[in-house]
Amino acid sequence: MKALVARGYGGVEVLEVADVPVPLPGPGQIQVHVAAAGLNPADVRLVSGAFKEVAPLEFPHVLGSDFAGTVTAVGPGGSRFSTGDEIFGLGLARAAGSMASLTSSPPSFTTGTMAEYAIFDADTPALAHRPAALPAEQAAALPIAALTALPLLRAGNFAPGTKALVIGAAGGVGGAVVPLLAAQGVHVIATAIPADESYVHGLGAAETIDHSSADAAAETLRRHPGGVDALVNLVLPGPALAGPARVVRPGGPLLTVAFPSPDPSTGFRTVYTHARPGDLDEVAALAVKGTLPSTVSRRYPLAEAARAYRDLVHEHVRGKLVITG
Repeated sequence: MKALVARGYGGVEVLEVADVPVPLPGPGQIQVHVAAAGLNPADVRLVSGAFKEVAPLEFPHVLGSDFAGTVTAVGPGGSRFSTGDEIFGLGLARAAGSMASLTSSPPSFTTGTMAEYAIFDADTPALAHRPAALPAEQAAALPIAALTALPLLRAGNFAPGTKALVIGAAGGVGGAVVPLLAAQGVHVIATAIPADESYVHGLGAAETIDHSSADAAAETLRRHPGGVDALVNLVLPGPALAGPARVVRPGGPLLTVAFPSPDPSTGFRTVYTHARPGDLDEVAALAVKGTLPSTVSRRYPLAEAARAYRDLVHEHVRGKLVITG
């Protein structure tokens, strides 16, 4: 089968589409024919070697975590899924054991979703049935973004009328965070370049700040002299968060999902992608209802998957990039 692989650690230049053996399911596993797979920056960070001390990869390594597809085989011992089931979700490389245990319990492992076929451990809340009303491409763009957004909302315990500054609202996770906050009645102040303003307003942001021409913290305080109730950071590394933190009233939540994490002494709480039982069913229901729009900005065939990752790294990306089967 065809798959996007890295043959060693490095940047996007080490990625190539190659022929690899079709993986077969073992006990407790399922084989999935991948219809669509969503790109995530973490896929590239893993290949870069940033986590090799805790998650050493075996090469060739097939990239990809998010997916939607059809179950084509069930391993010995059976599964809650059957051949022919349409499913979606996420899995991590088996080398990422400690990170996978944070994502779900039991952990969700995969042989890599940027491939024609992938294997998944079936007994995990990070996989779910895909309703017919949710297109595969949209479903493949949702898992990591939505399963990061839901824990953020839980950690912030946002009440209607809360004012929250969201940094990095136009990216993949922002596409889930902003509409879910807006649906809870939160007044979202979103950072976005002018080209993304209408998109972010469409997600539900009440205000936008052009971070390319103004300091987001200073502009927030100019508009809201008393400060805001919460800060949600989706893109800035830990050392860059001291300035934005000053916009939040004392005791307000300071939440971040970006790498590297800030020191906990700064008051920030790092929120990790996590799937609780039933979360993906909730995500699917919200998506079908329209509360959680999944913005797929670009689609690529598997043969152009390496170019897709180059675009993800080197170009401005709004929403999600997806590989289609």
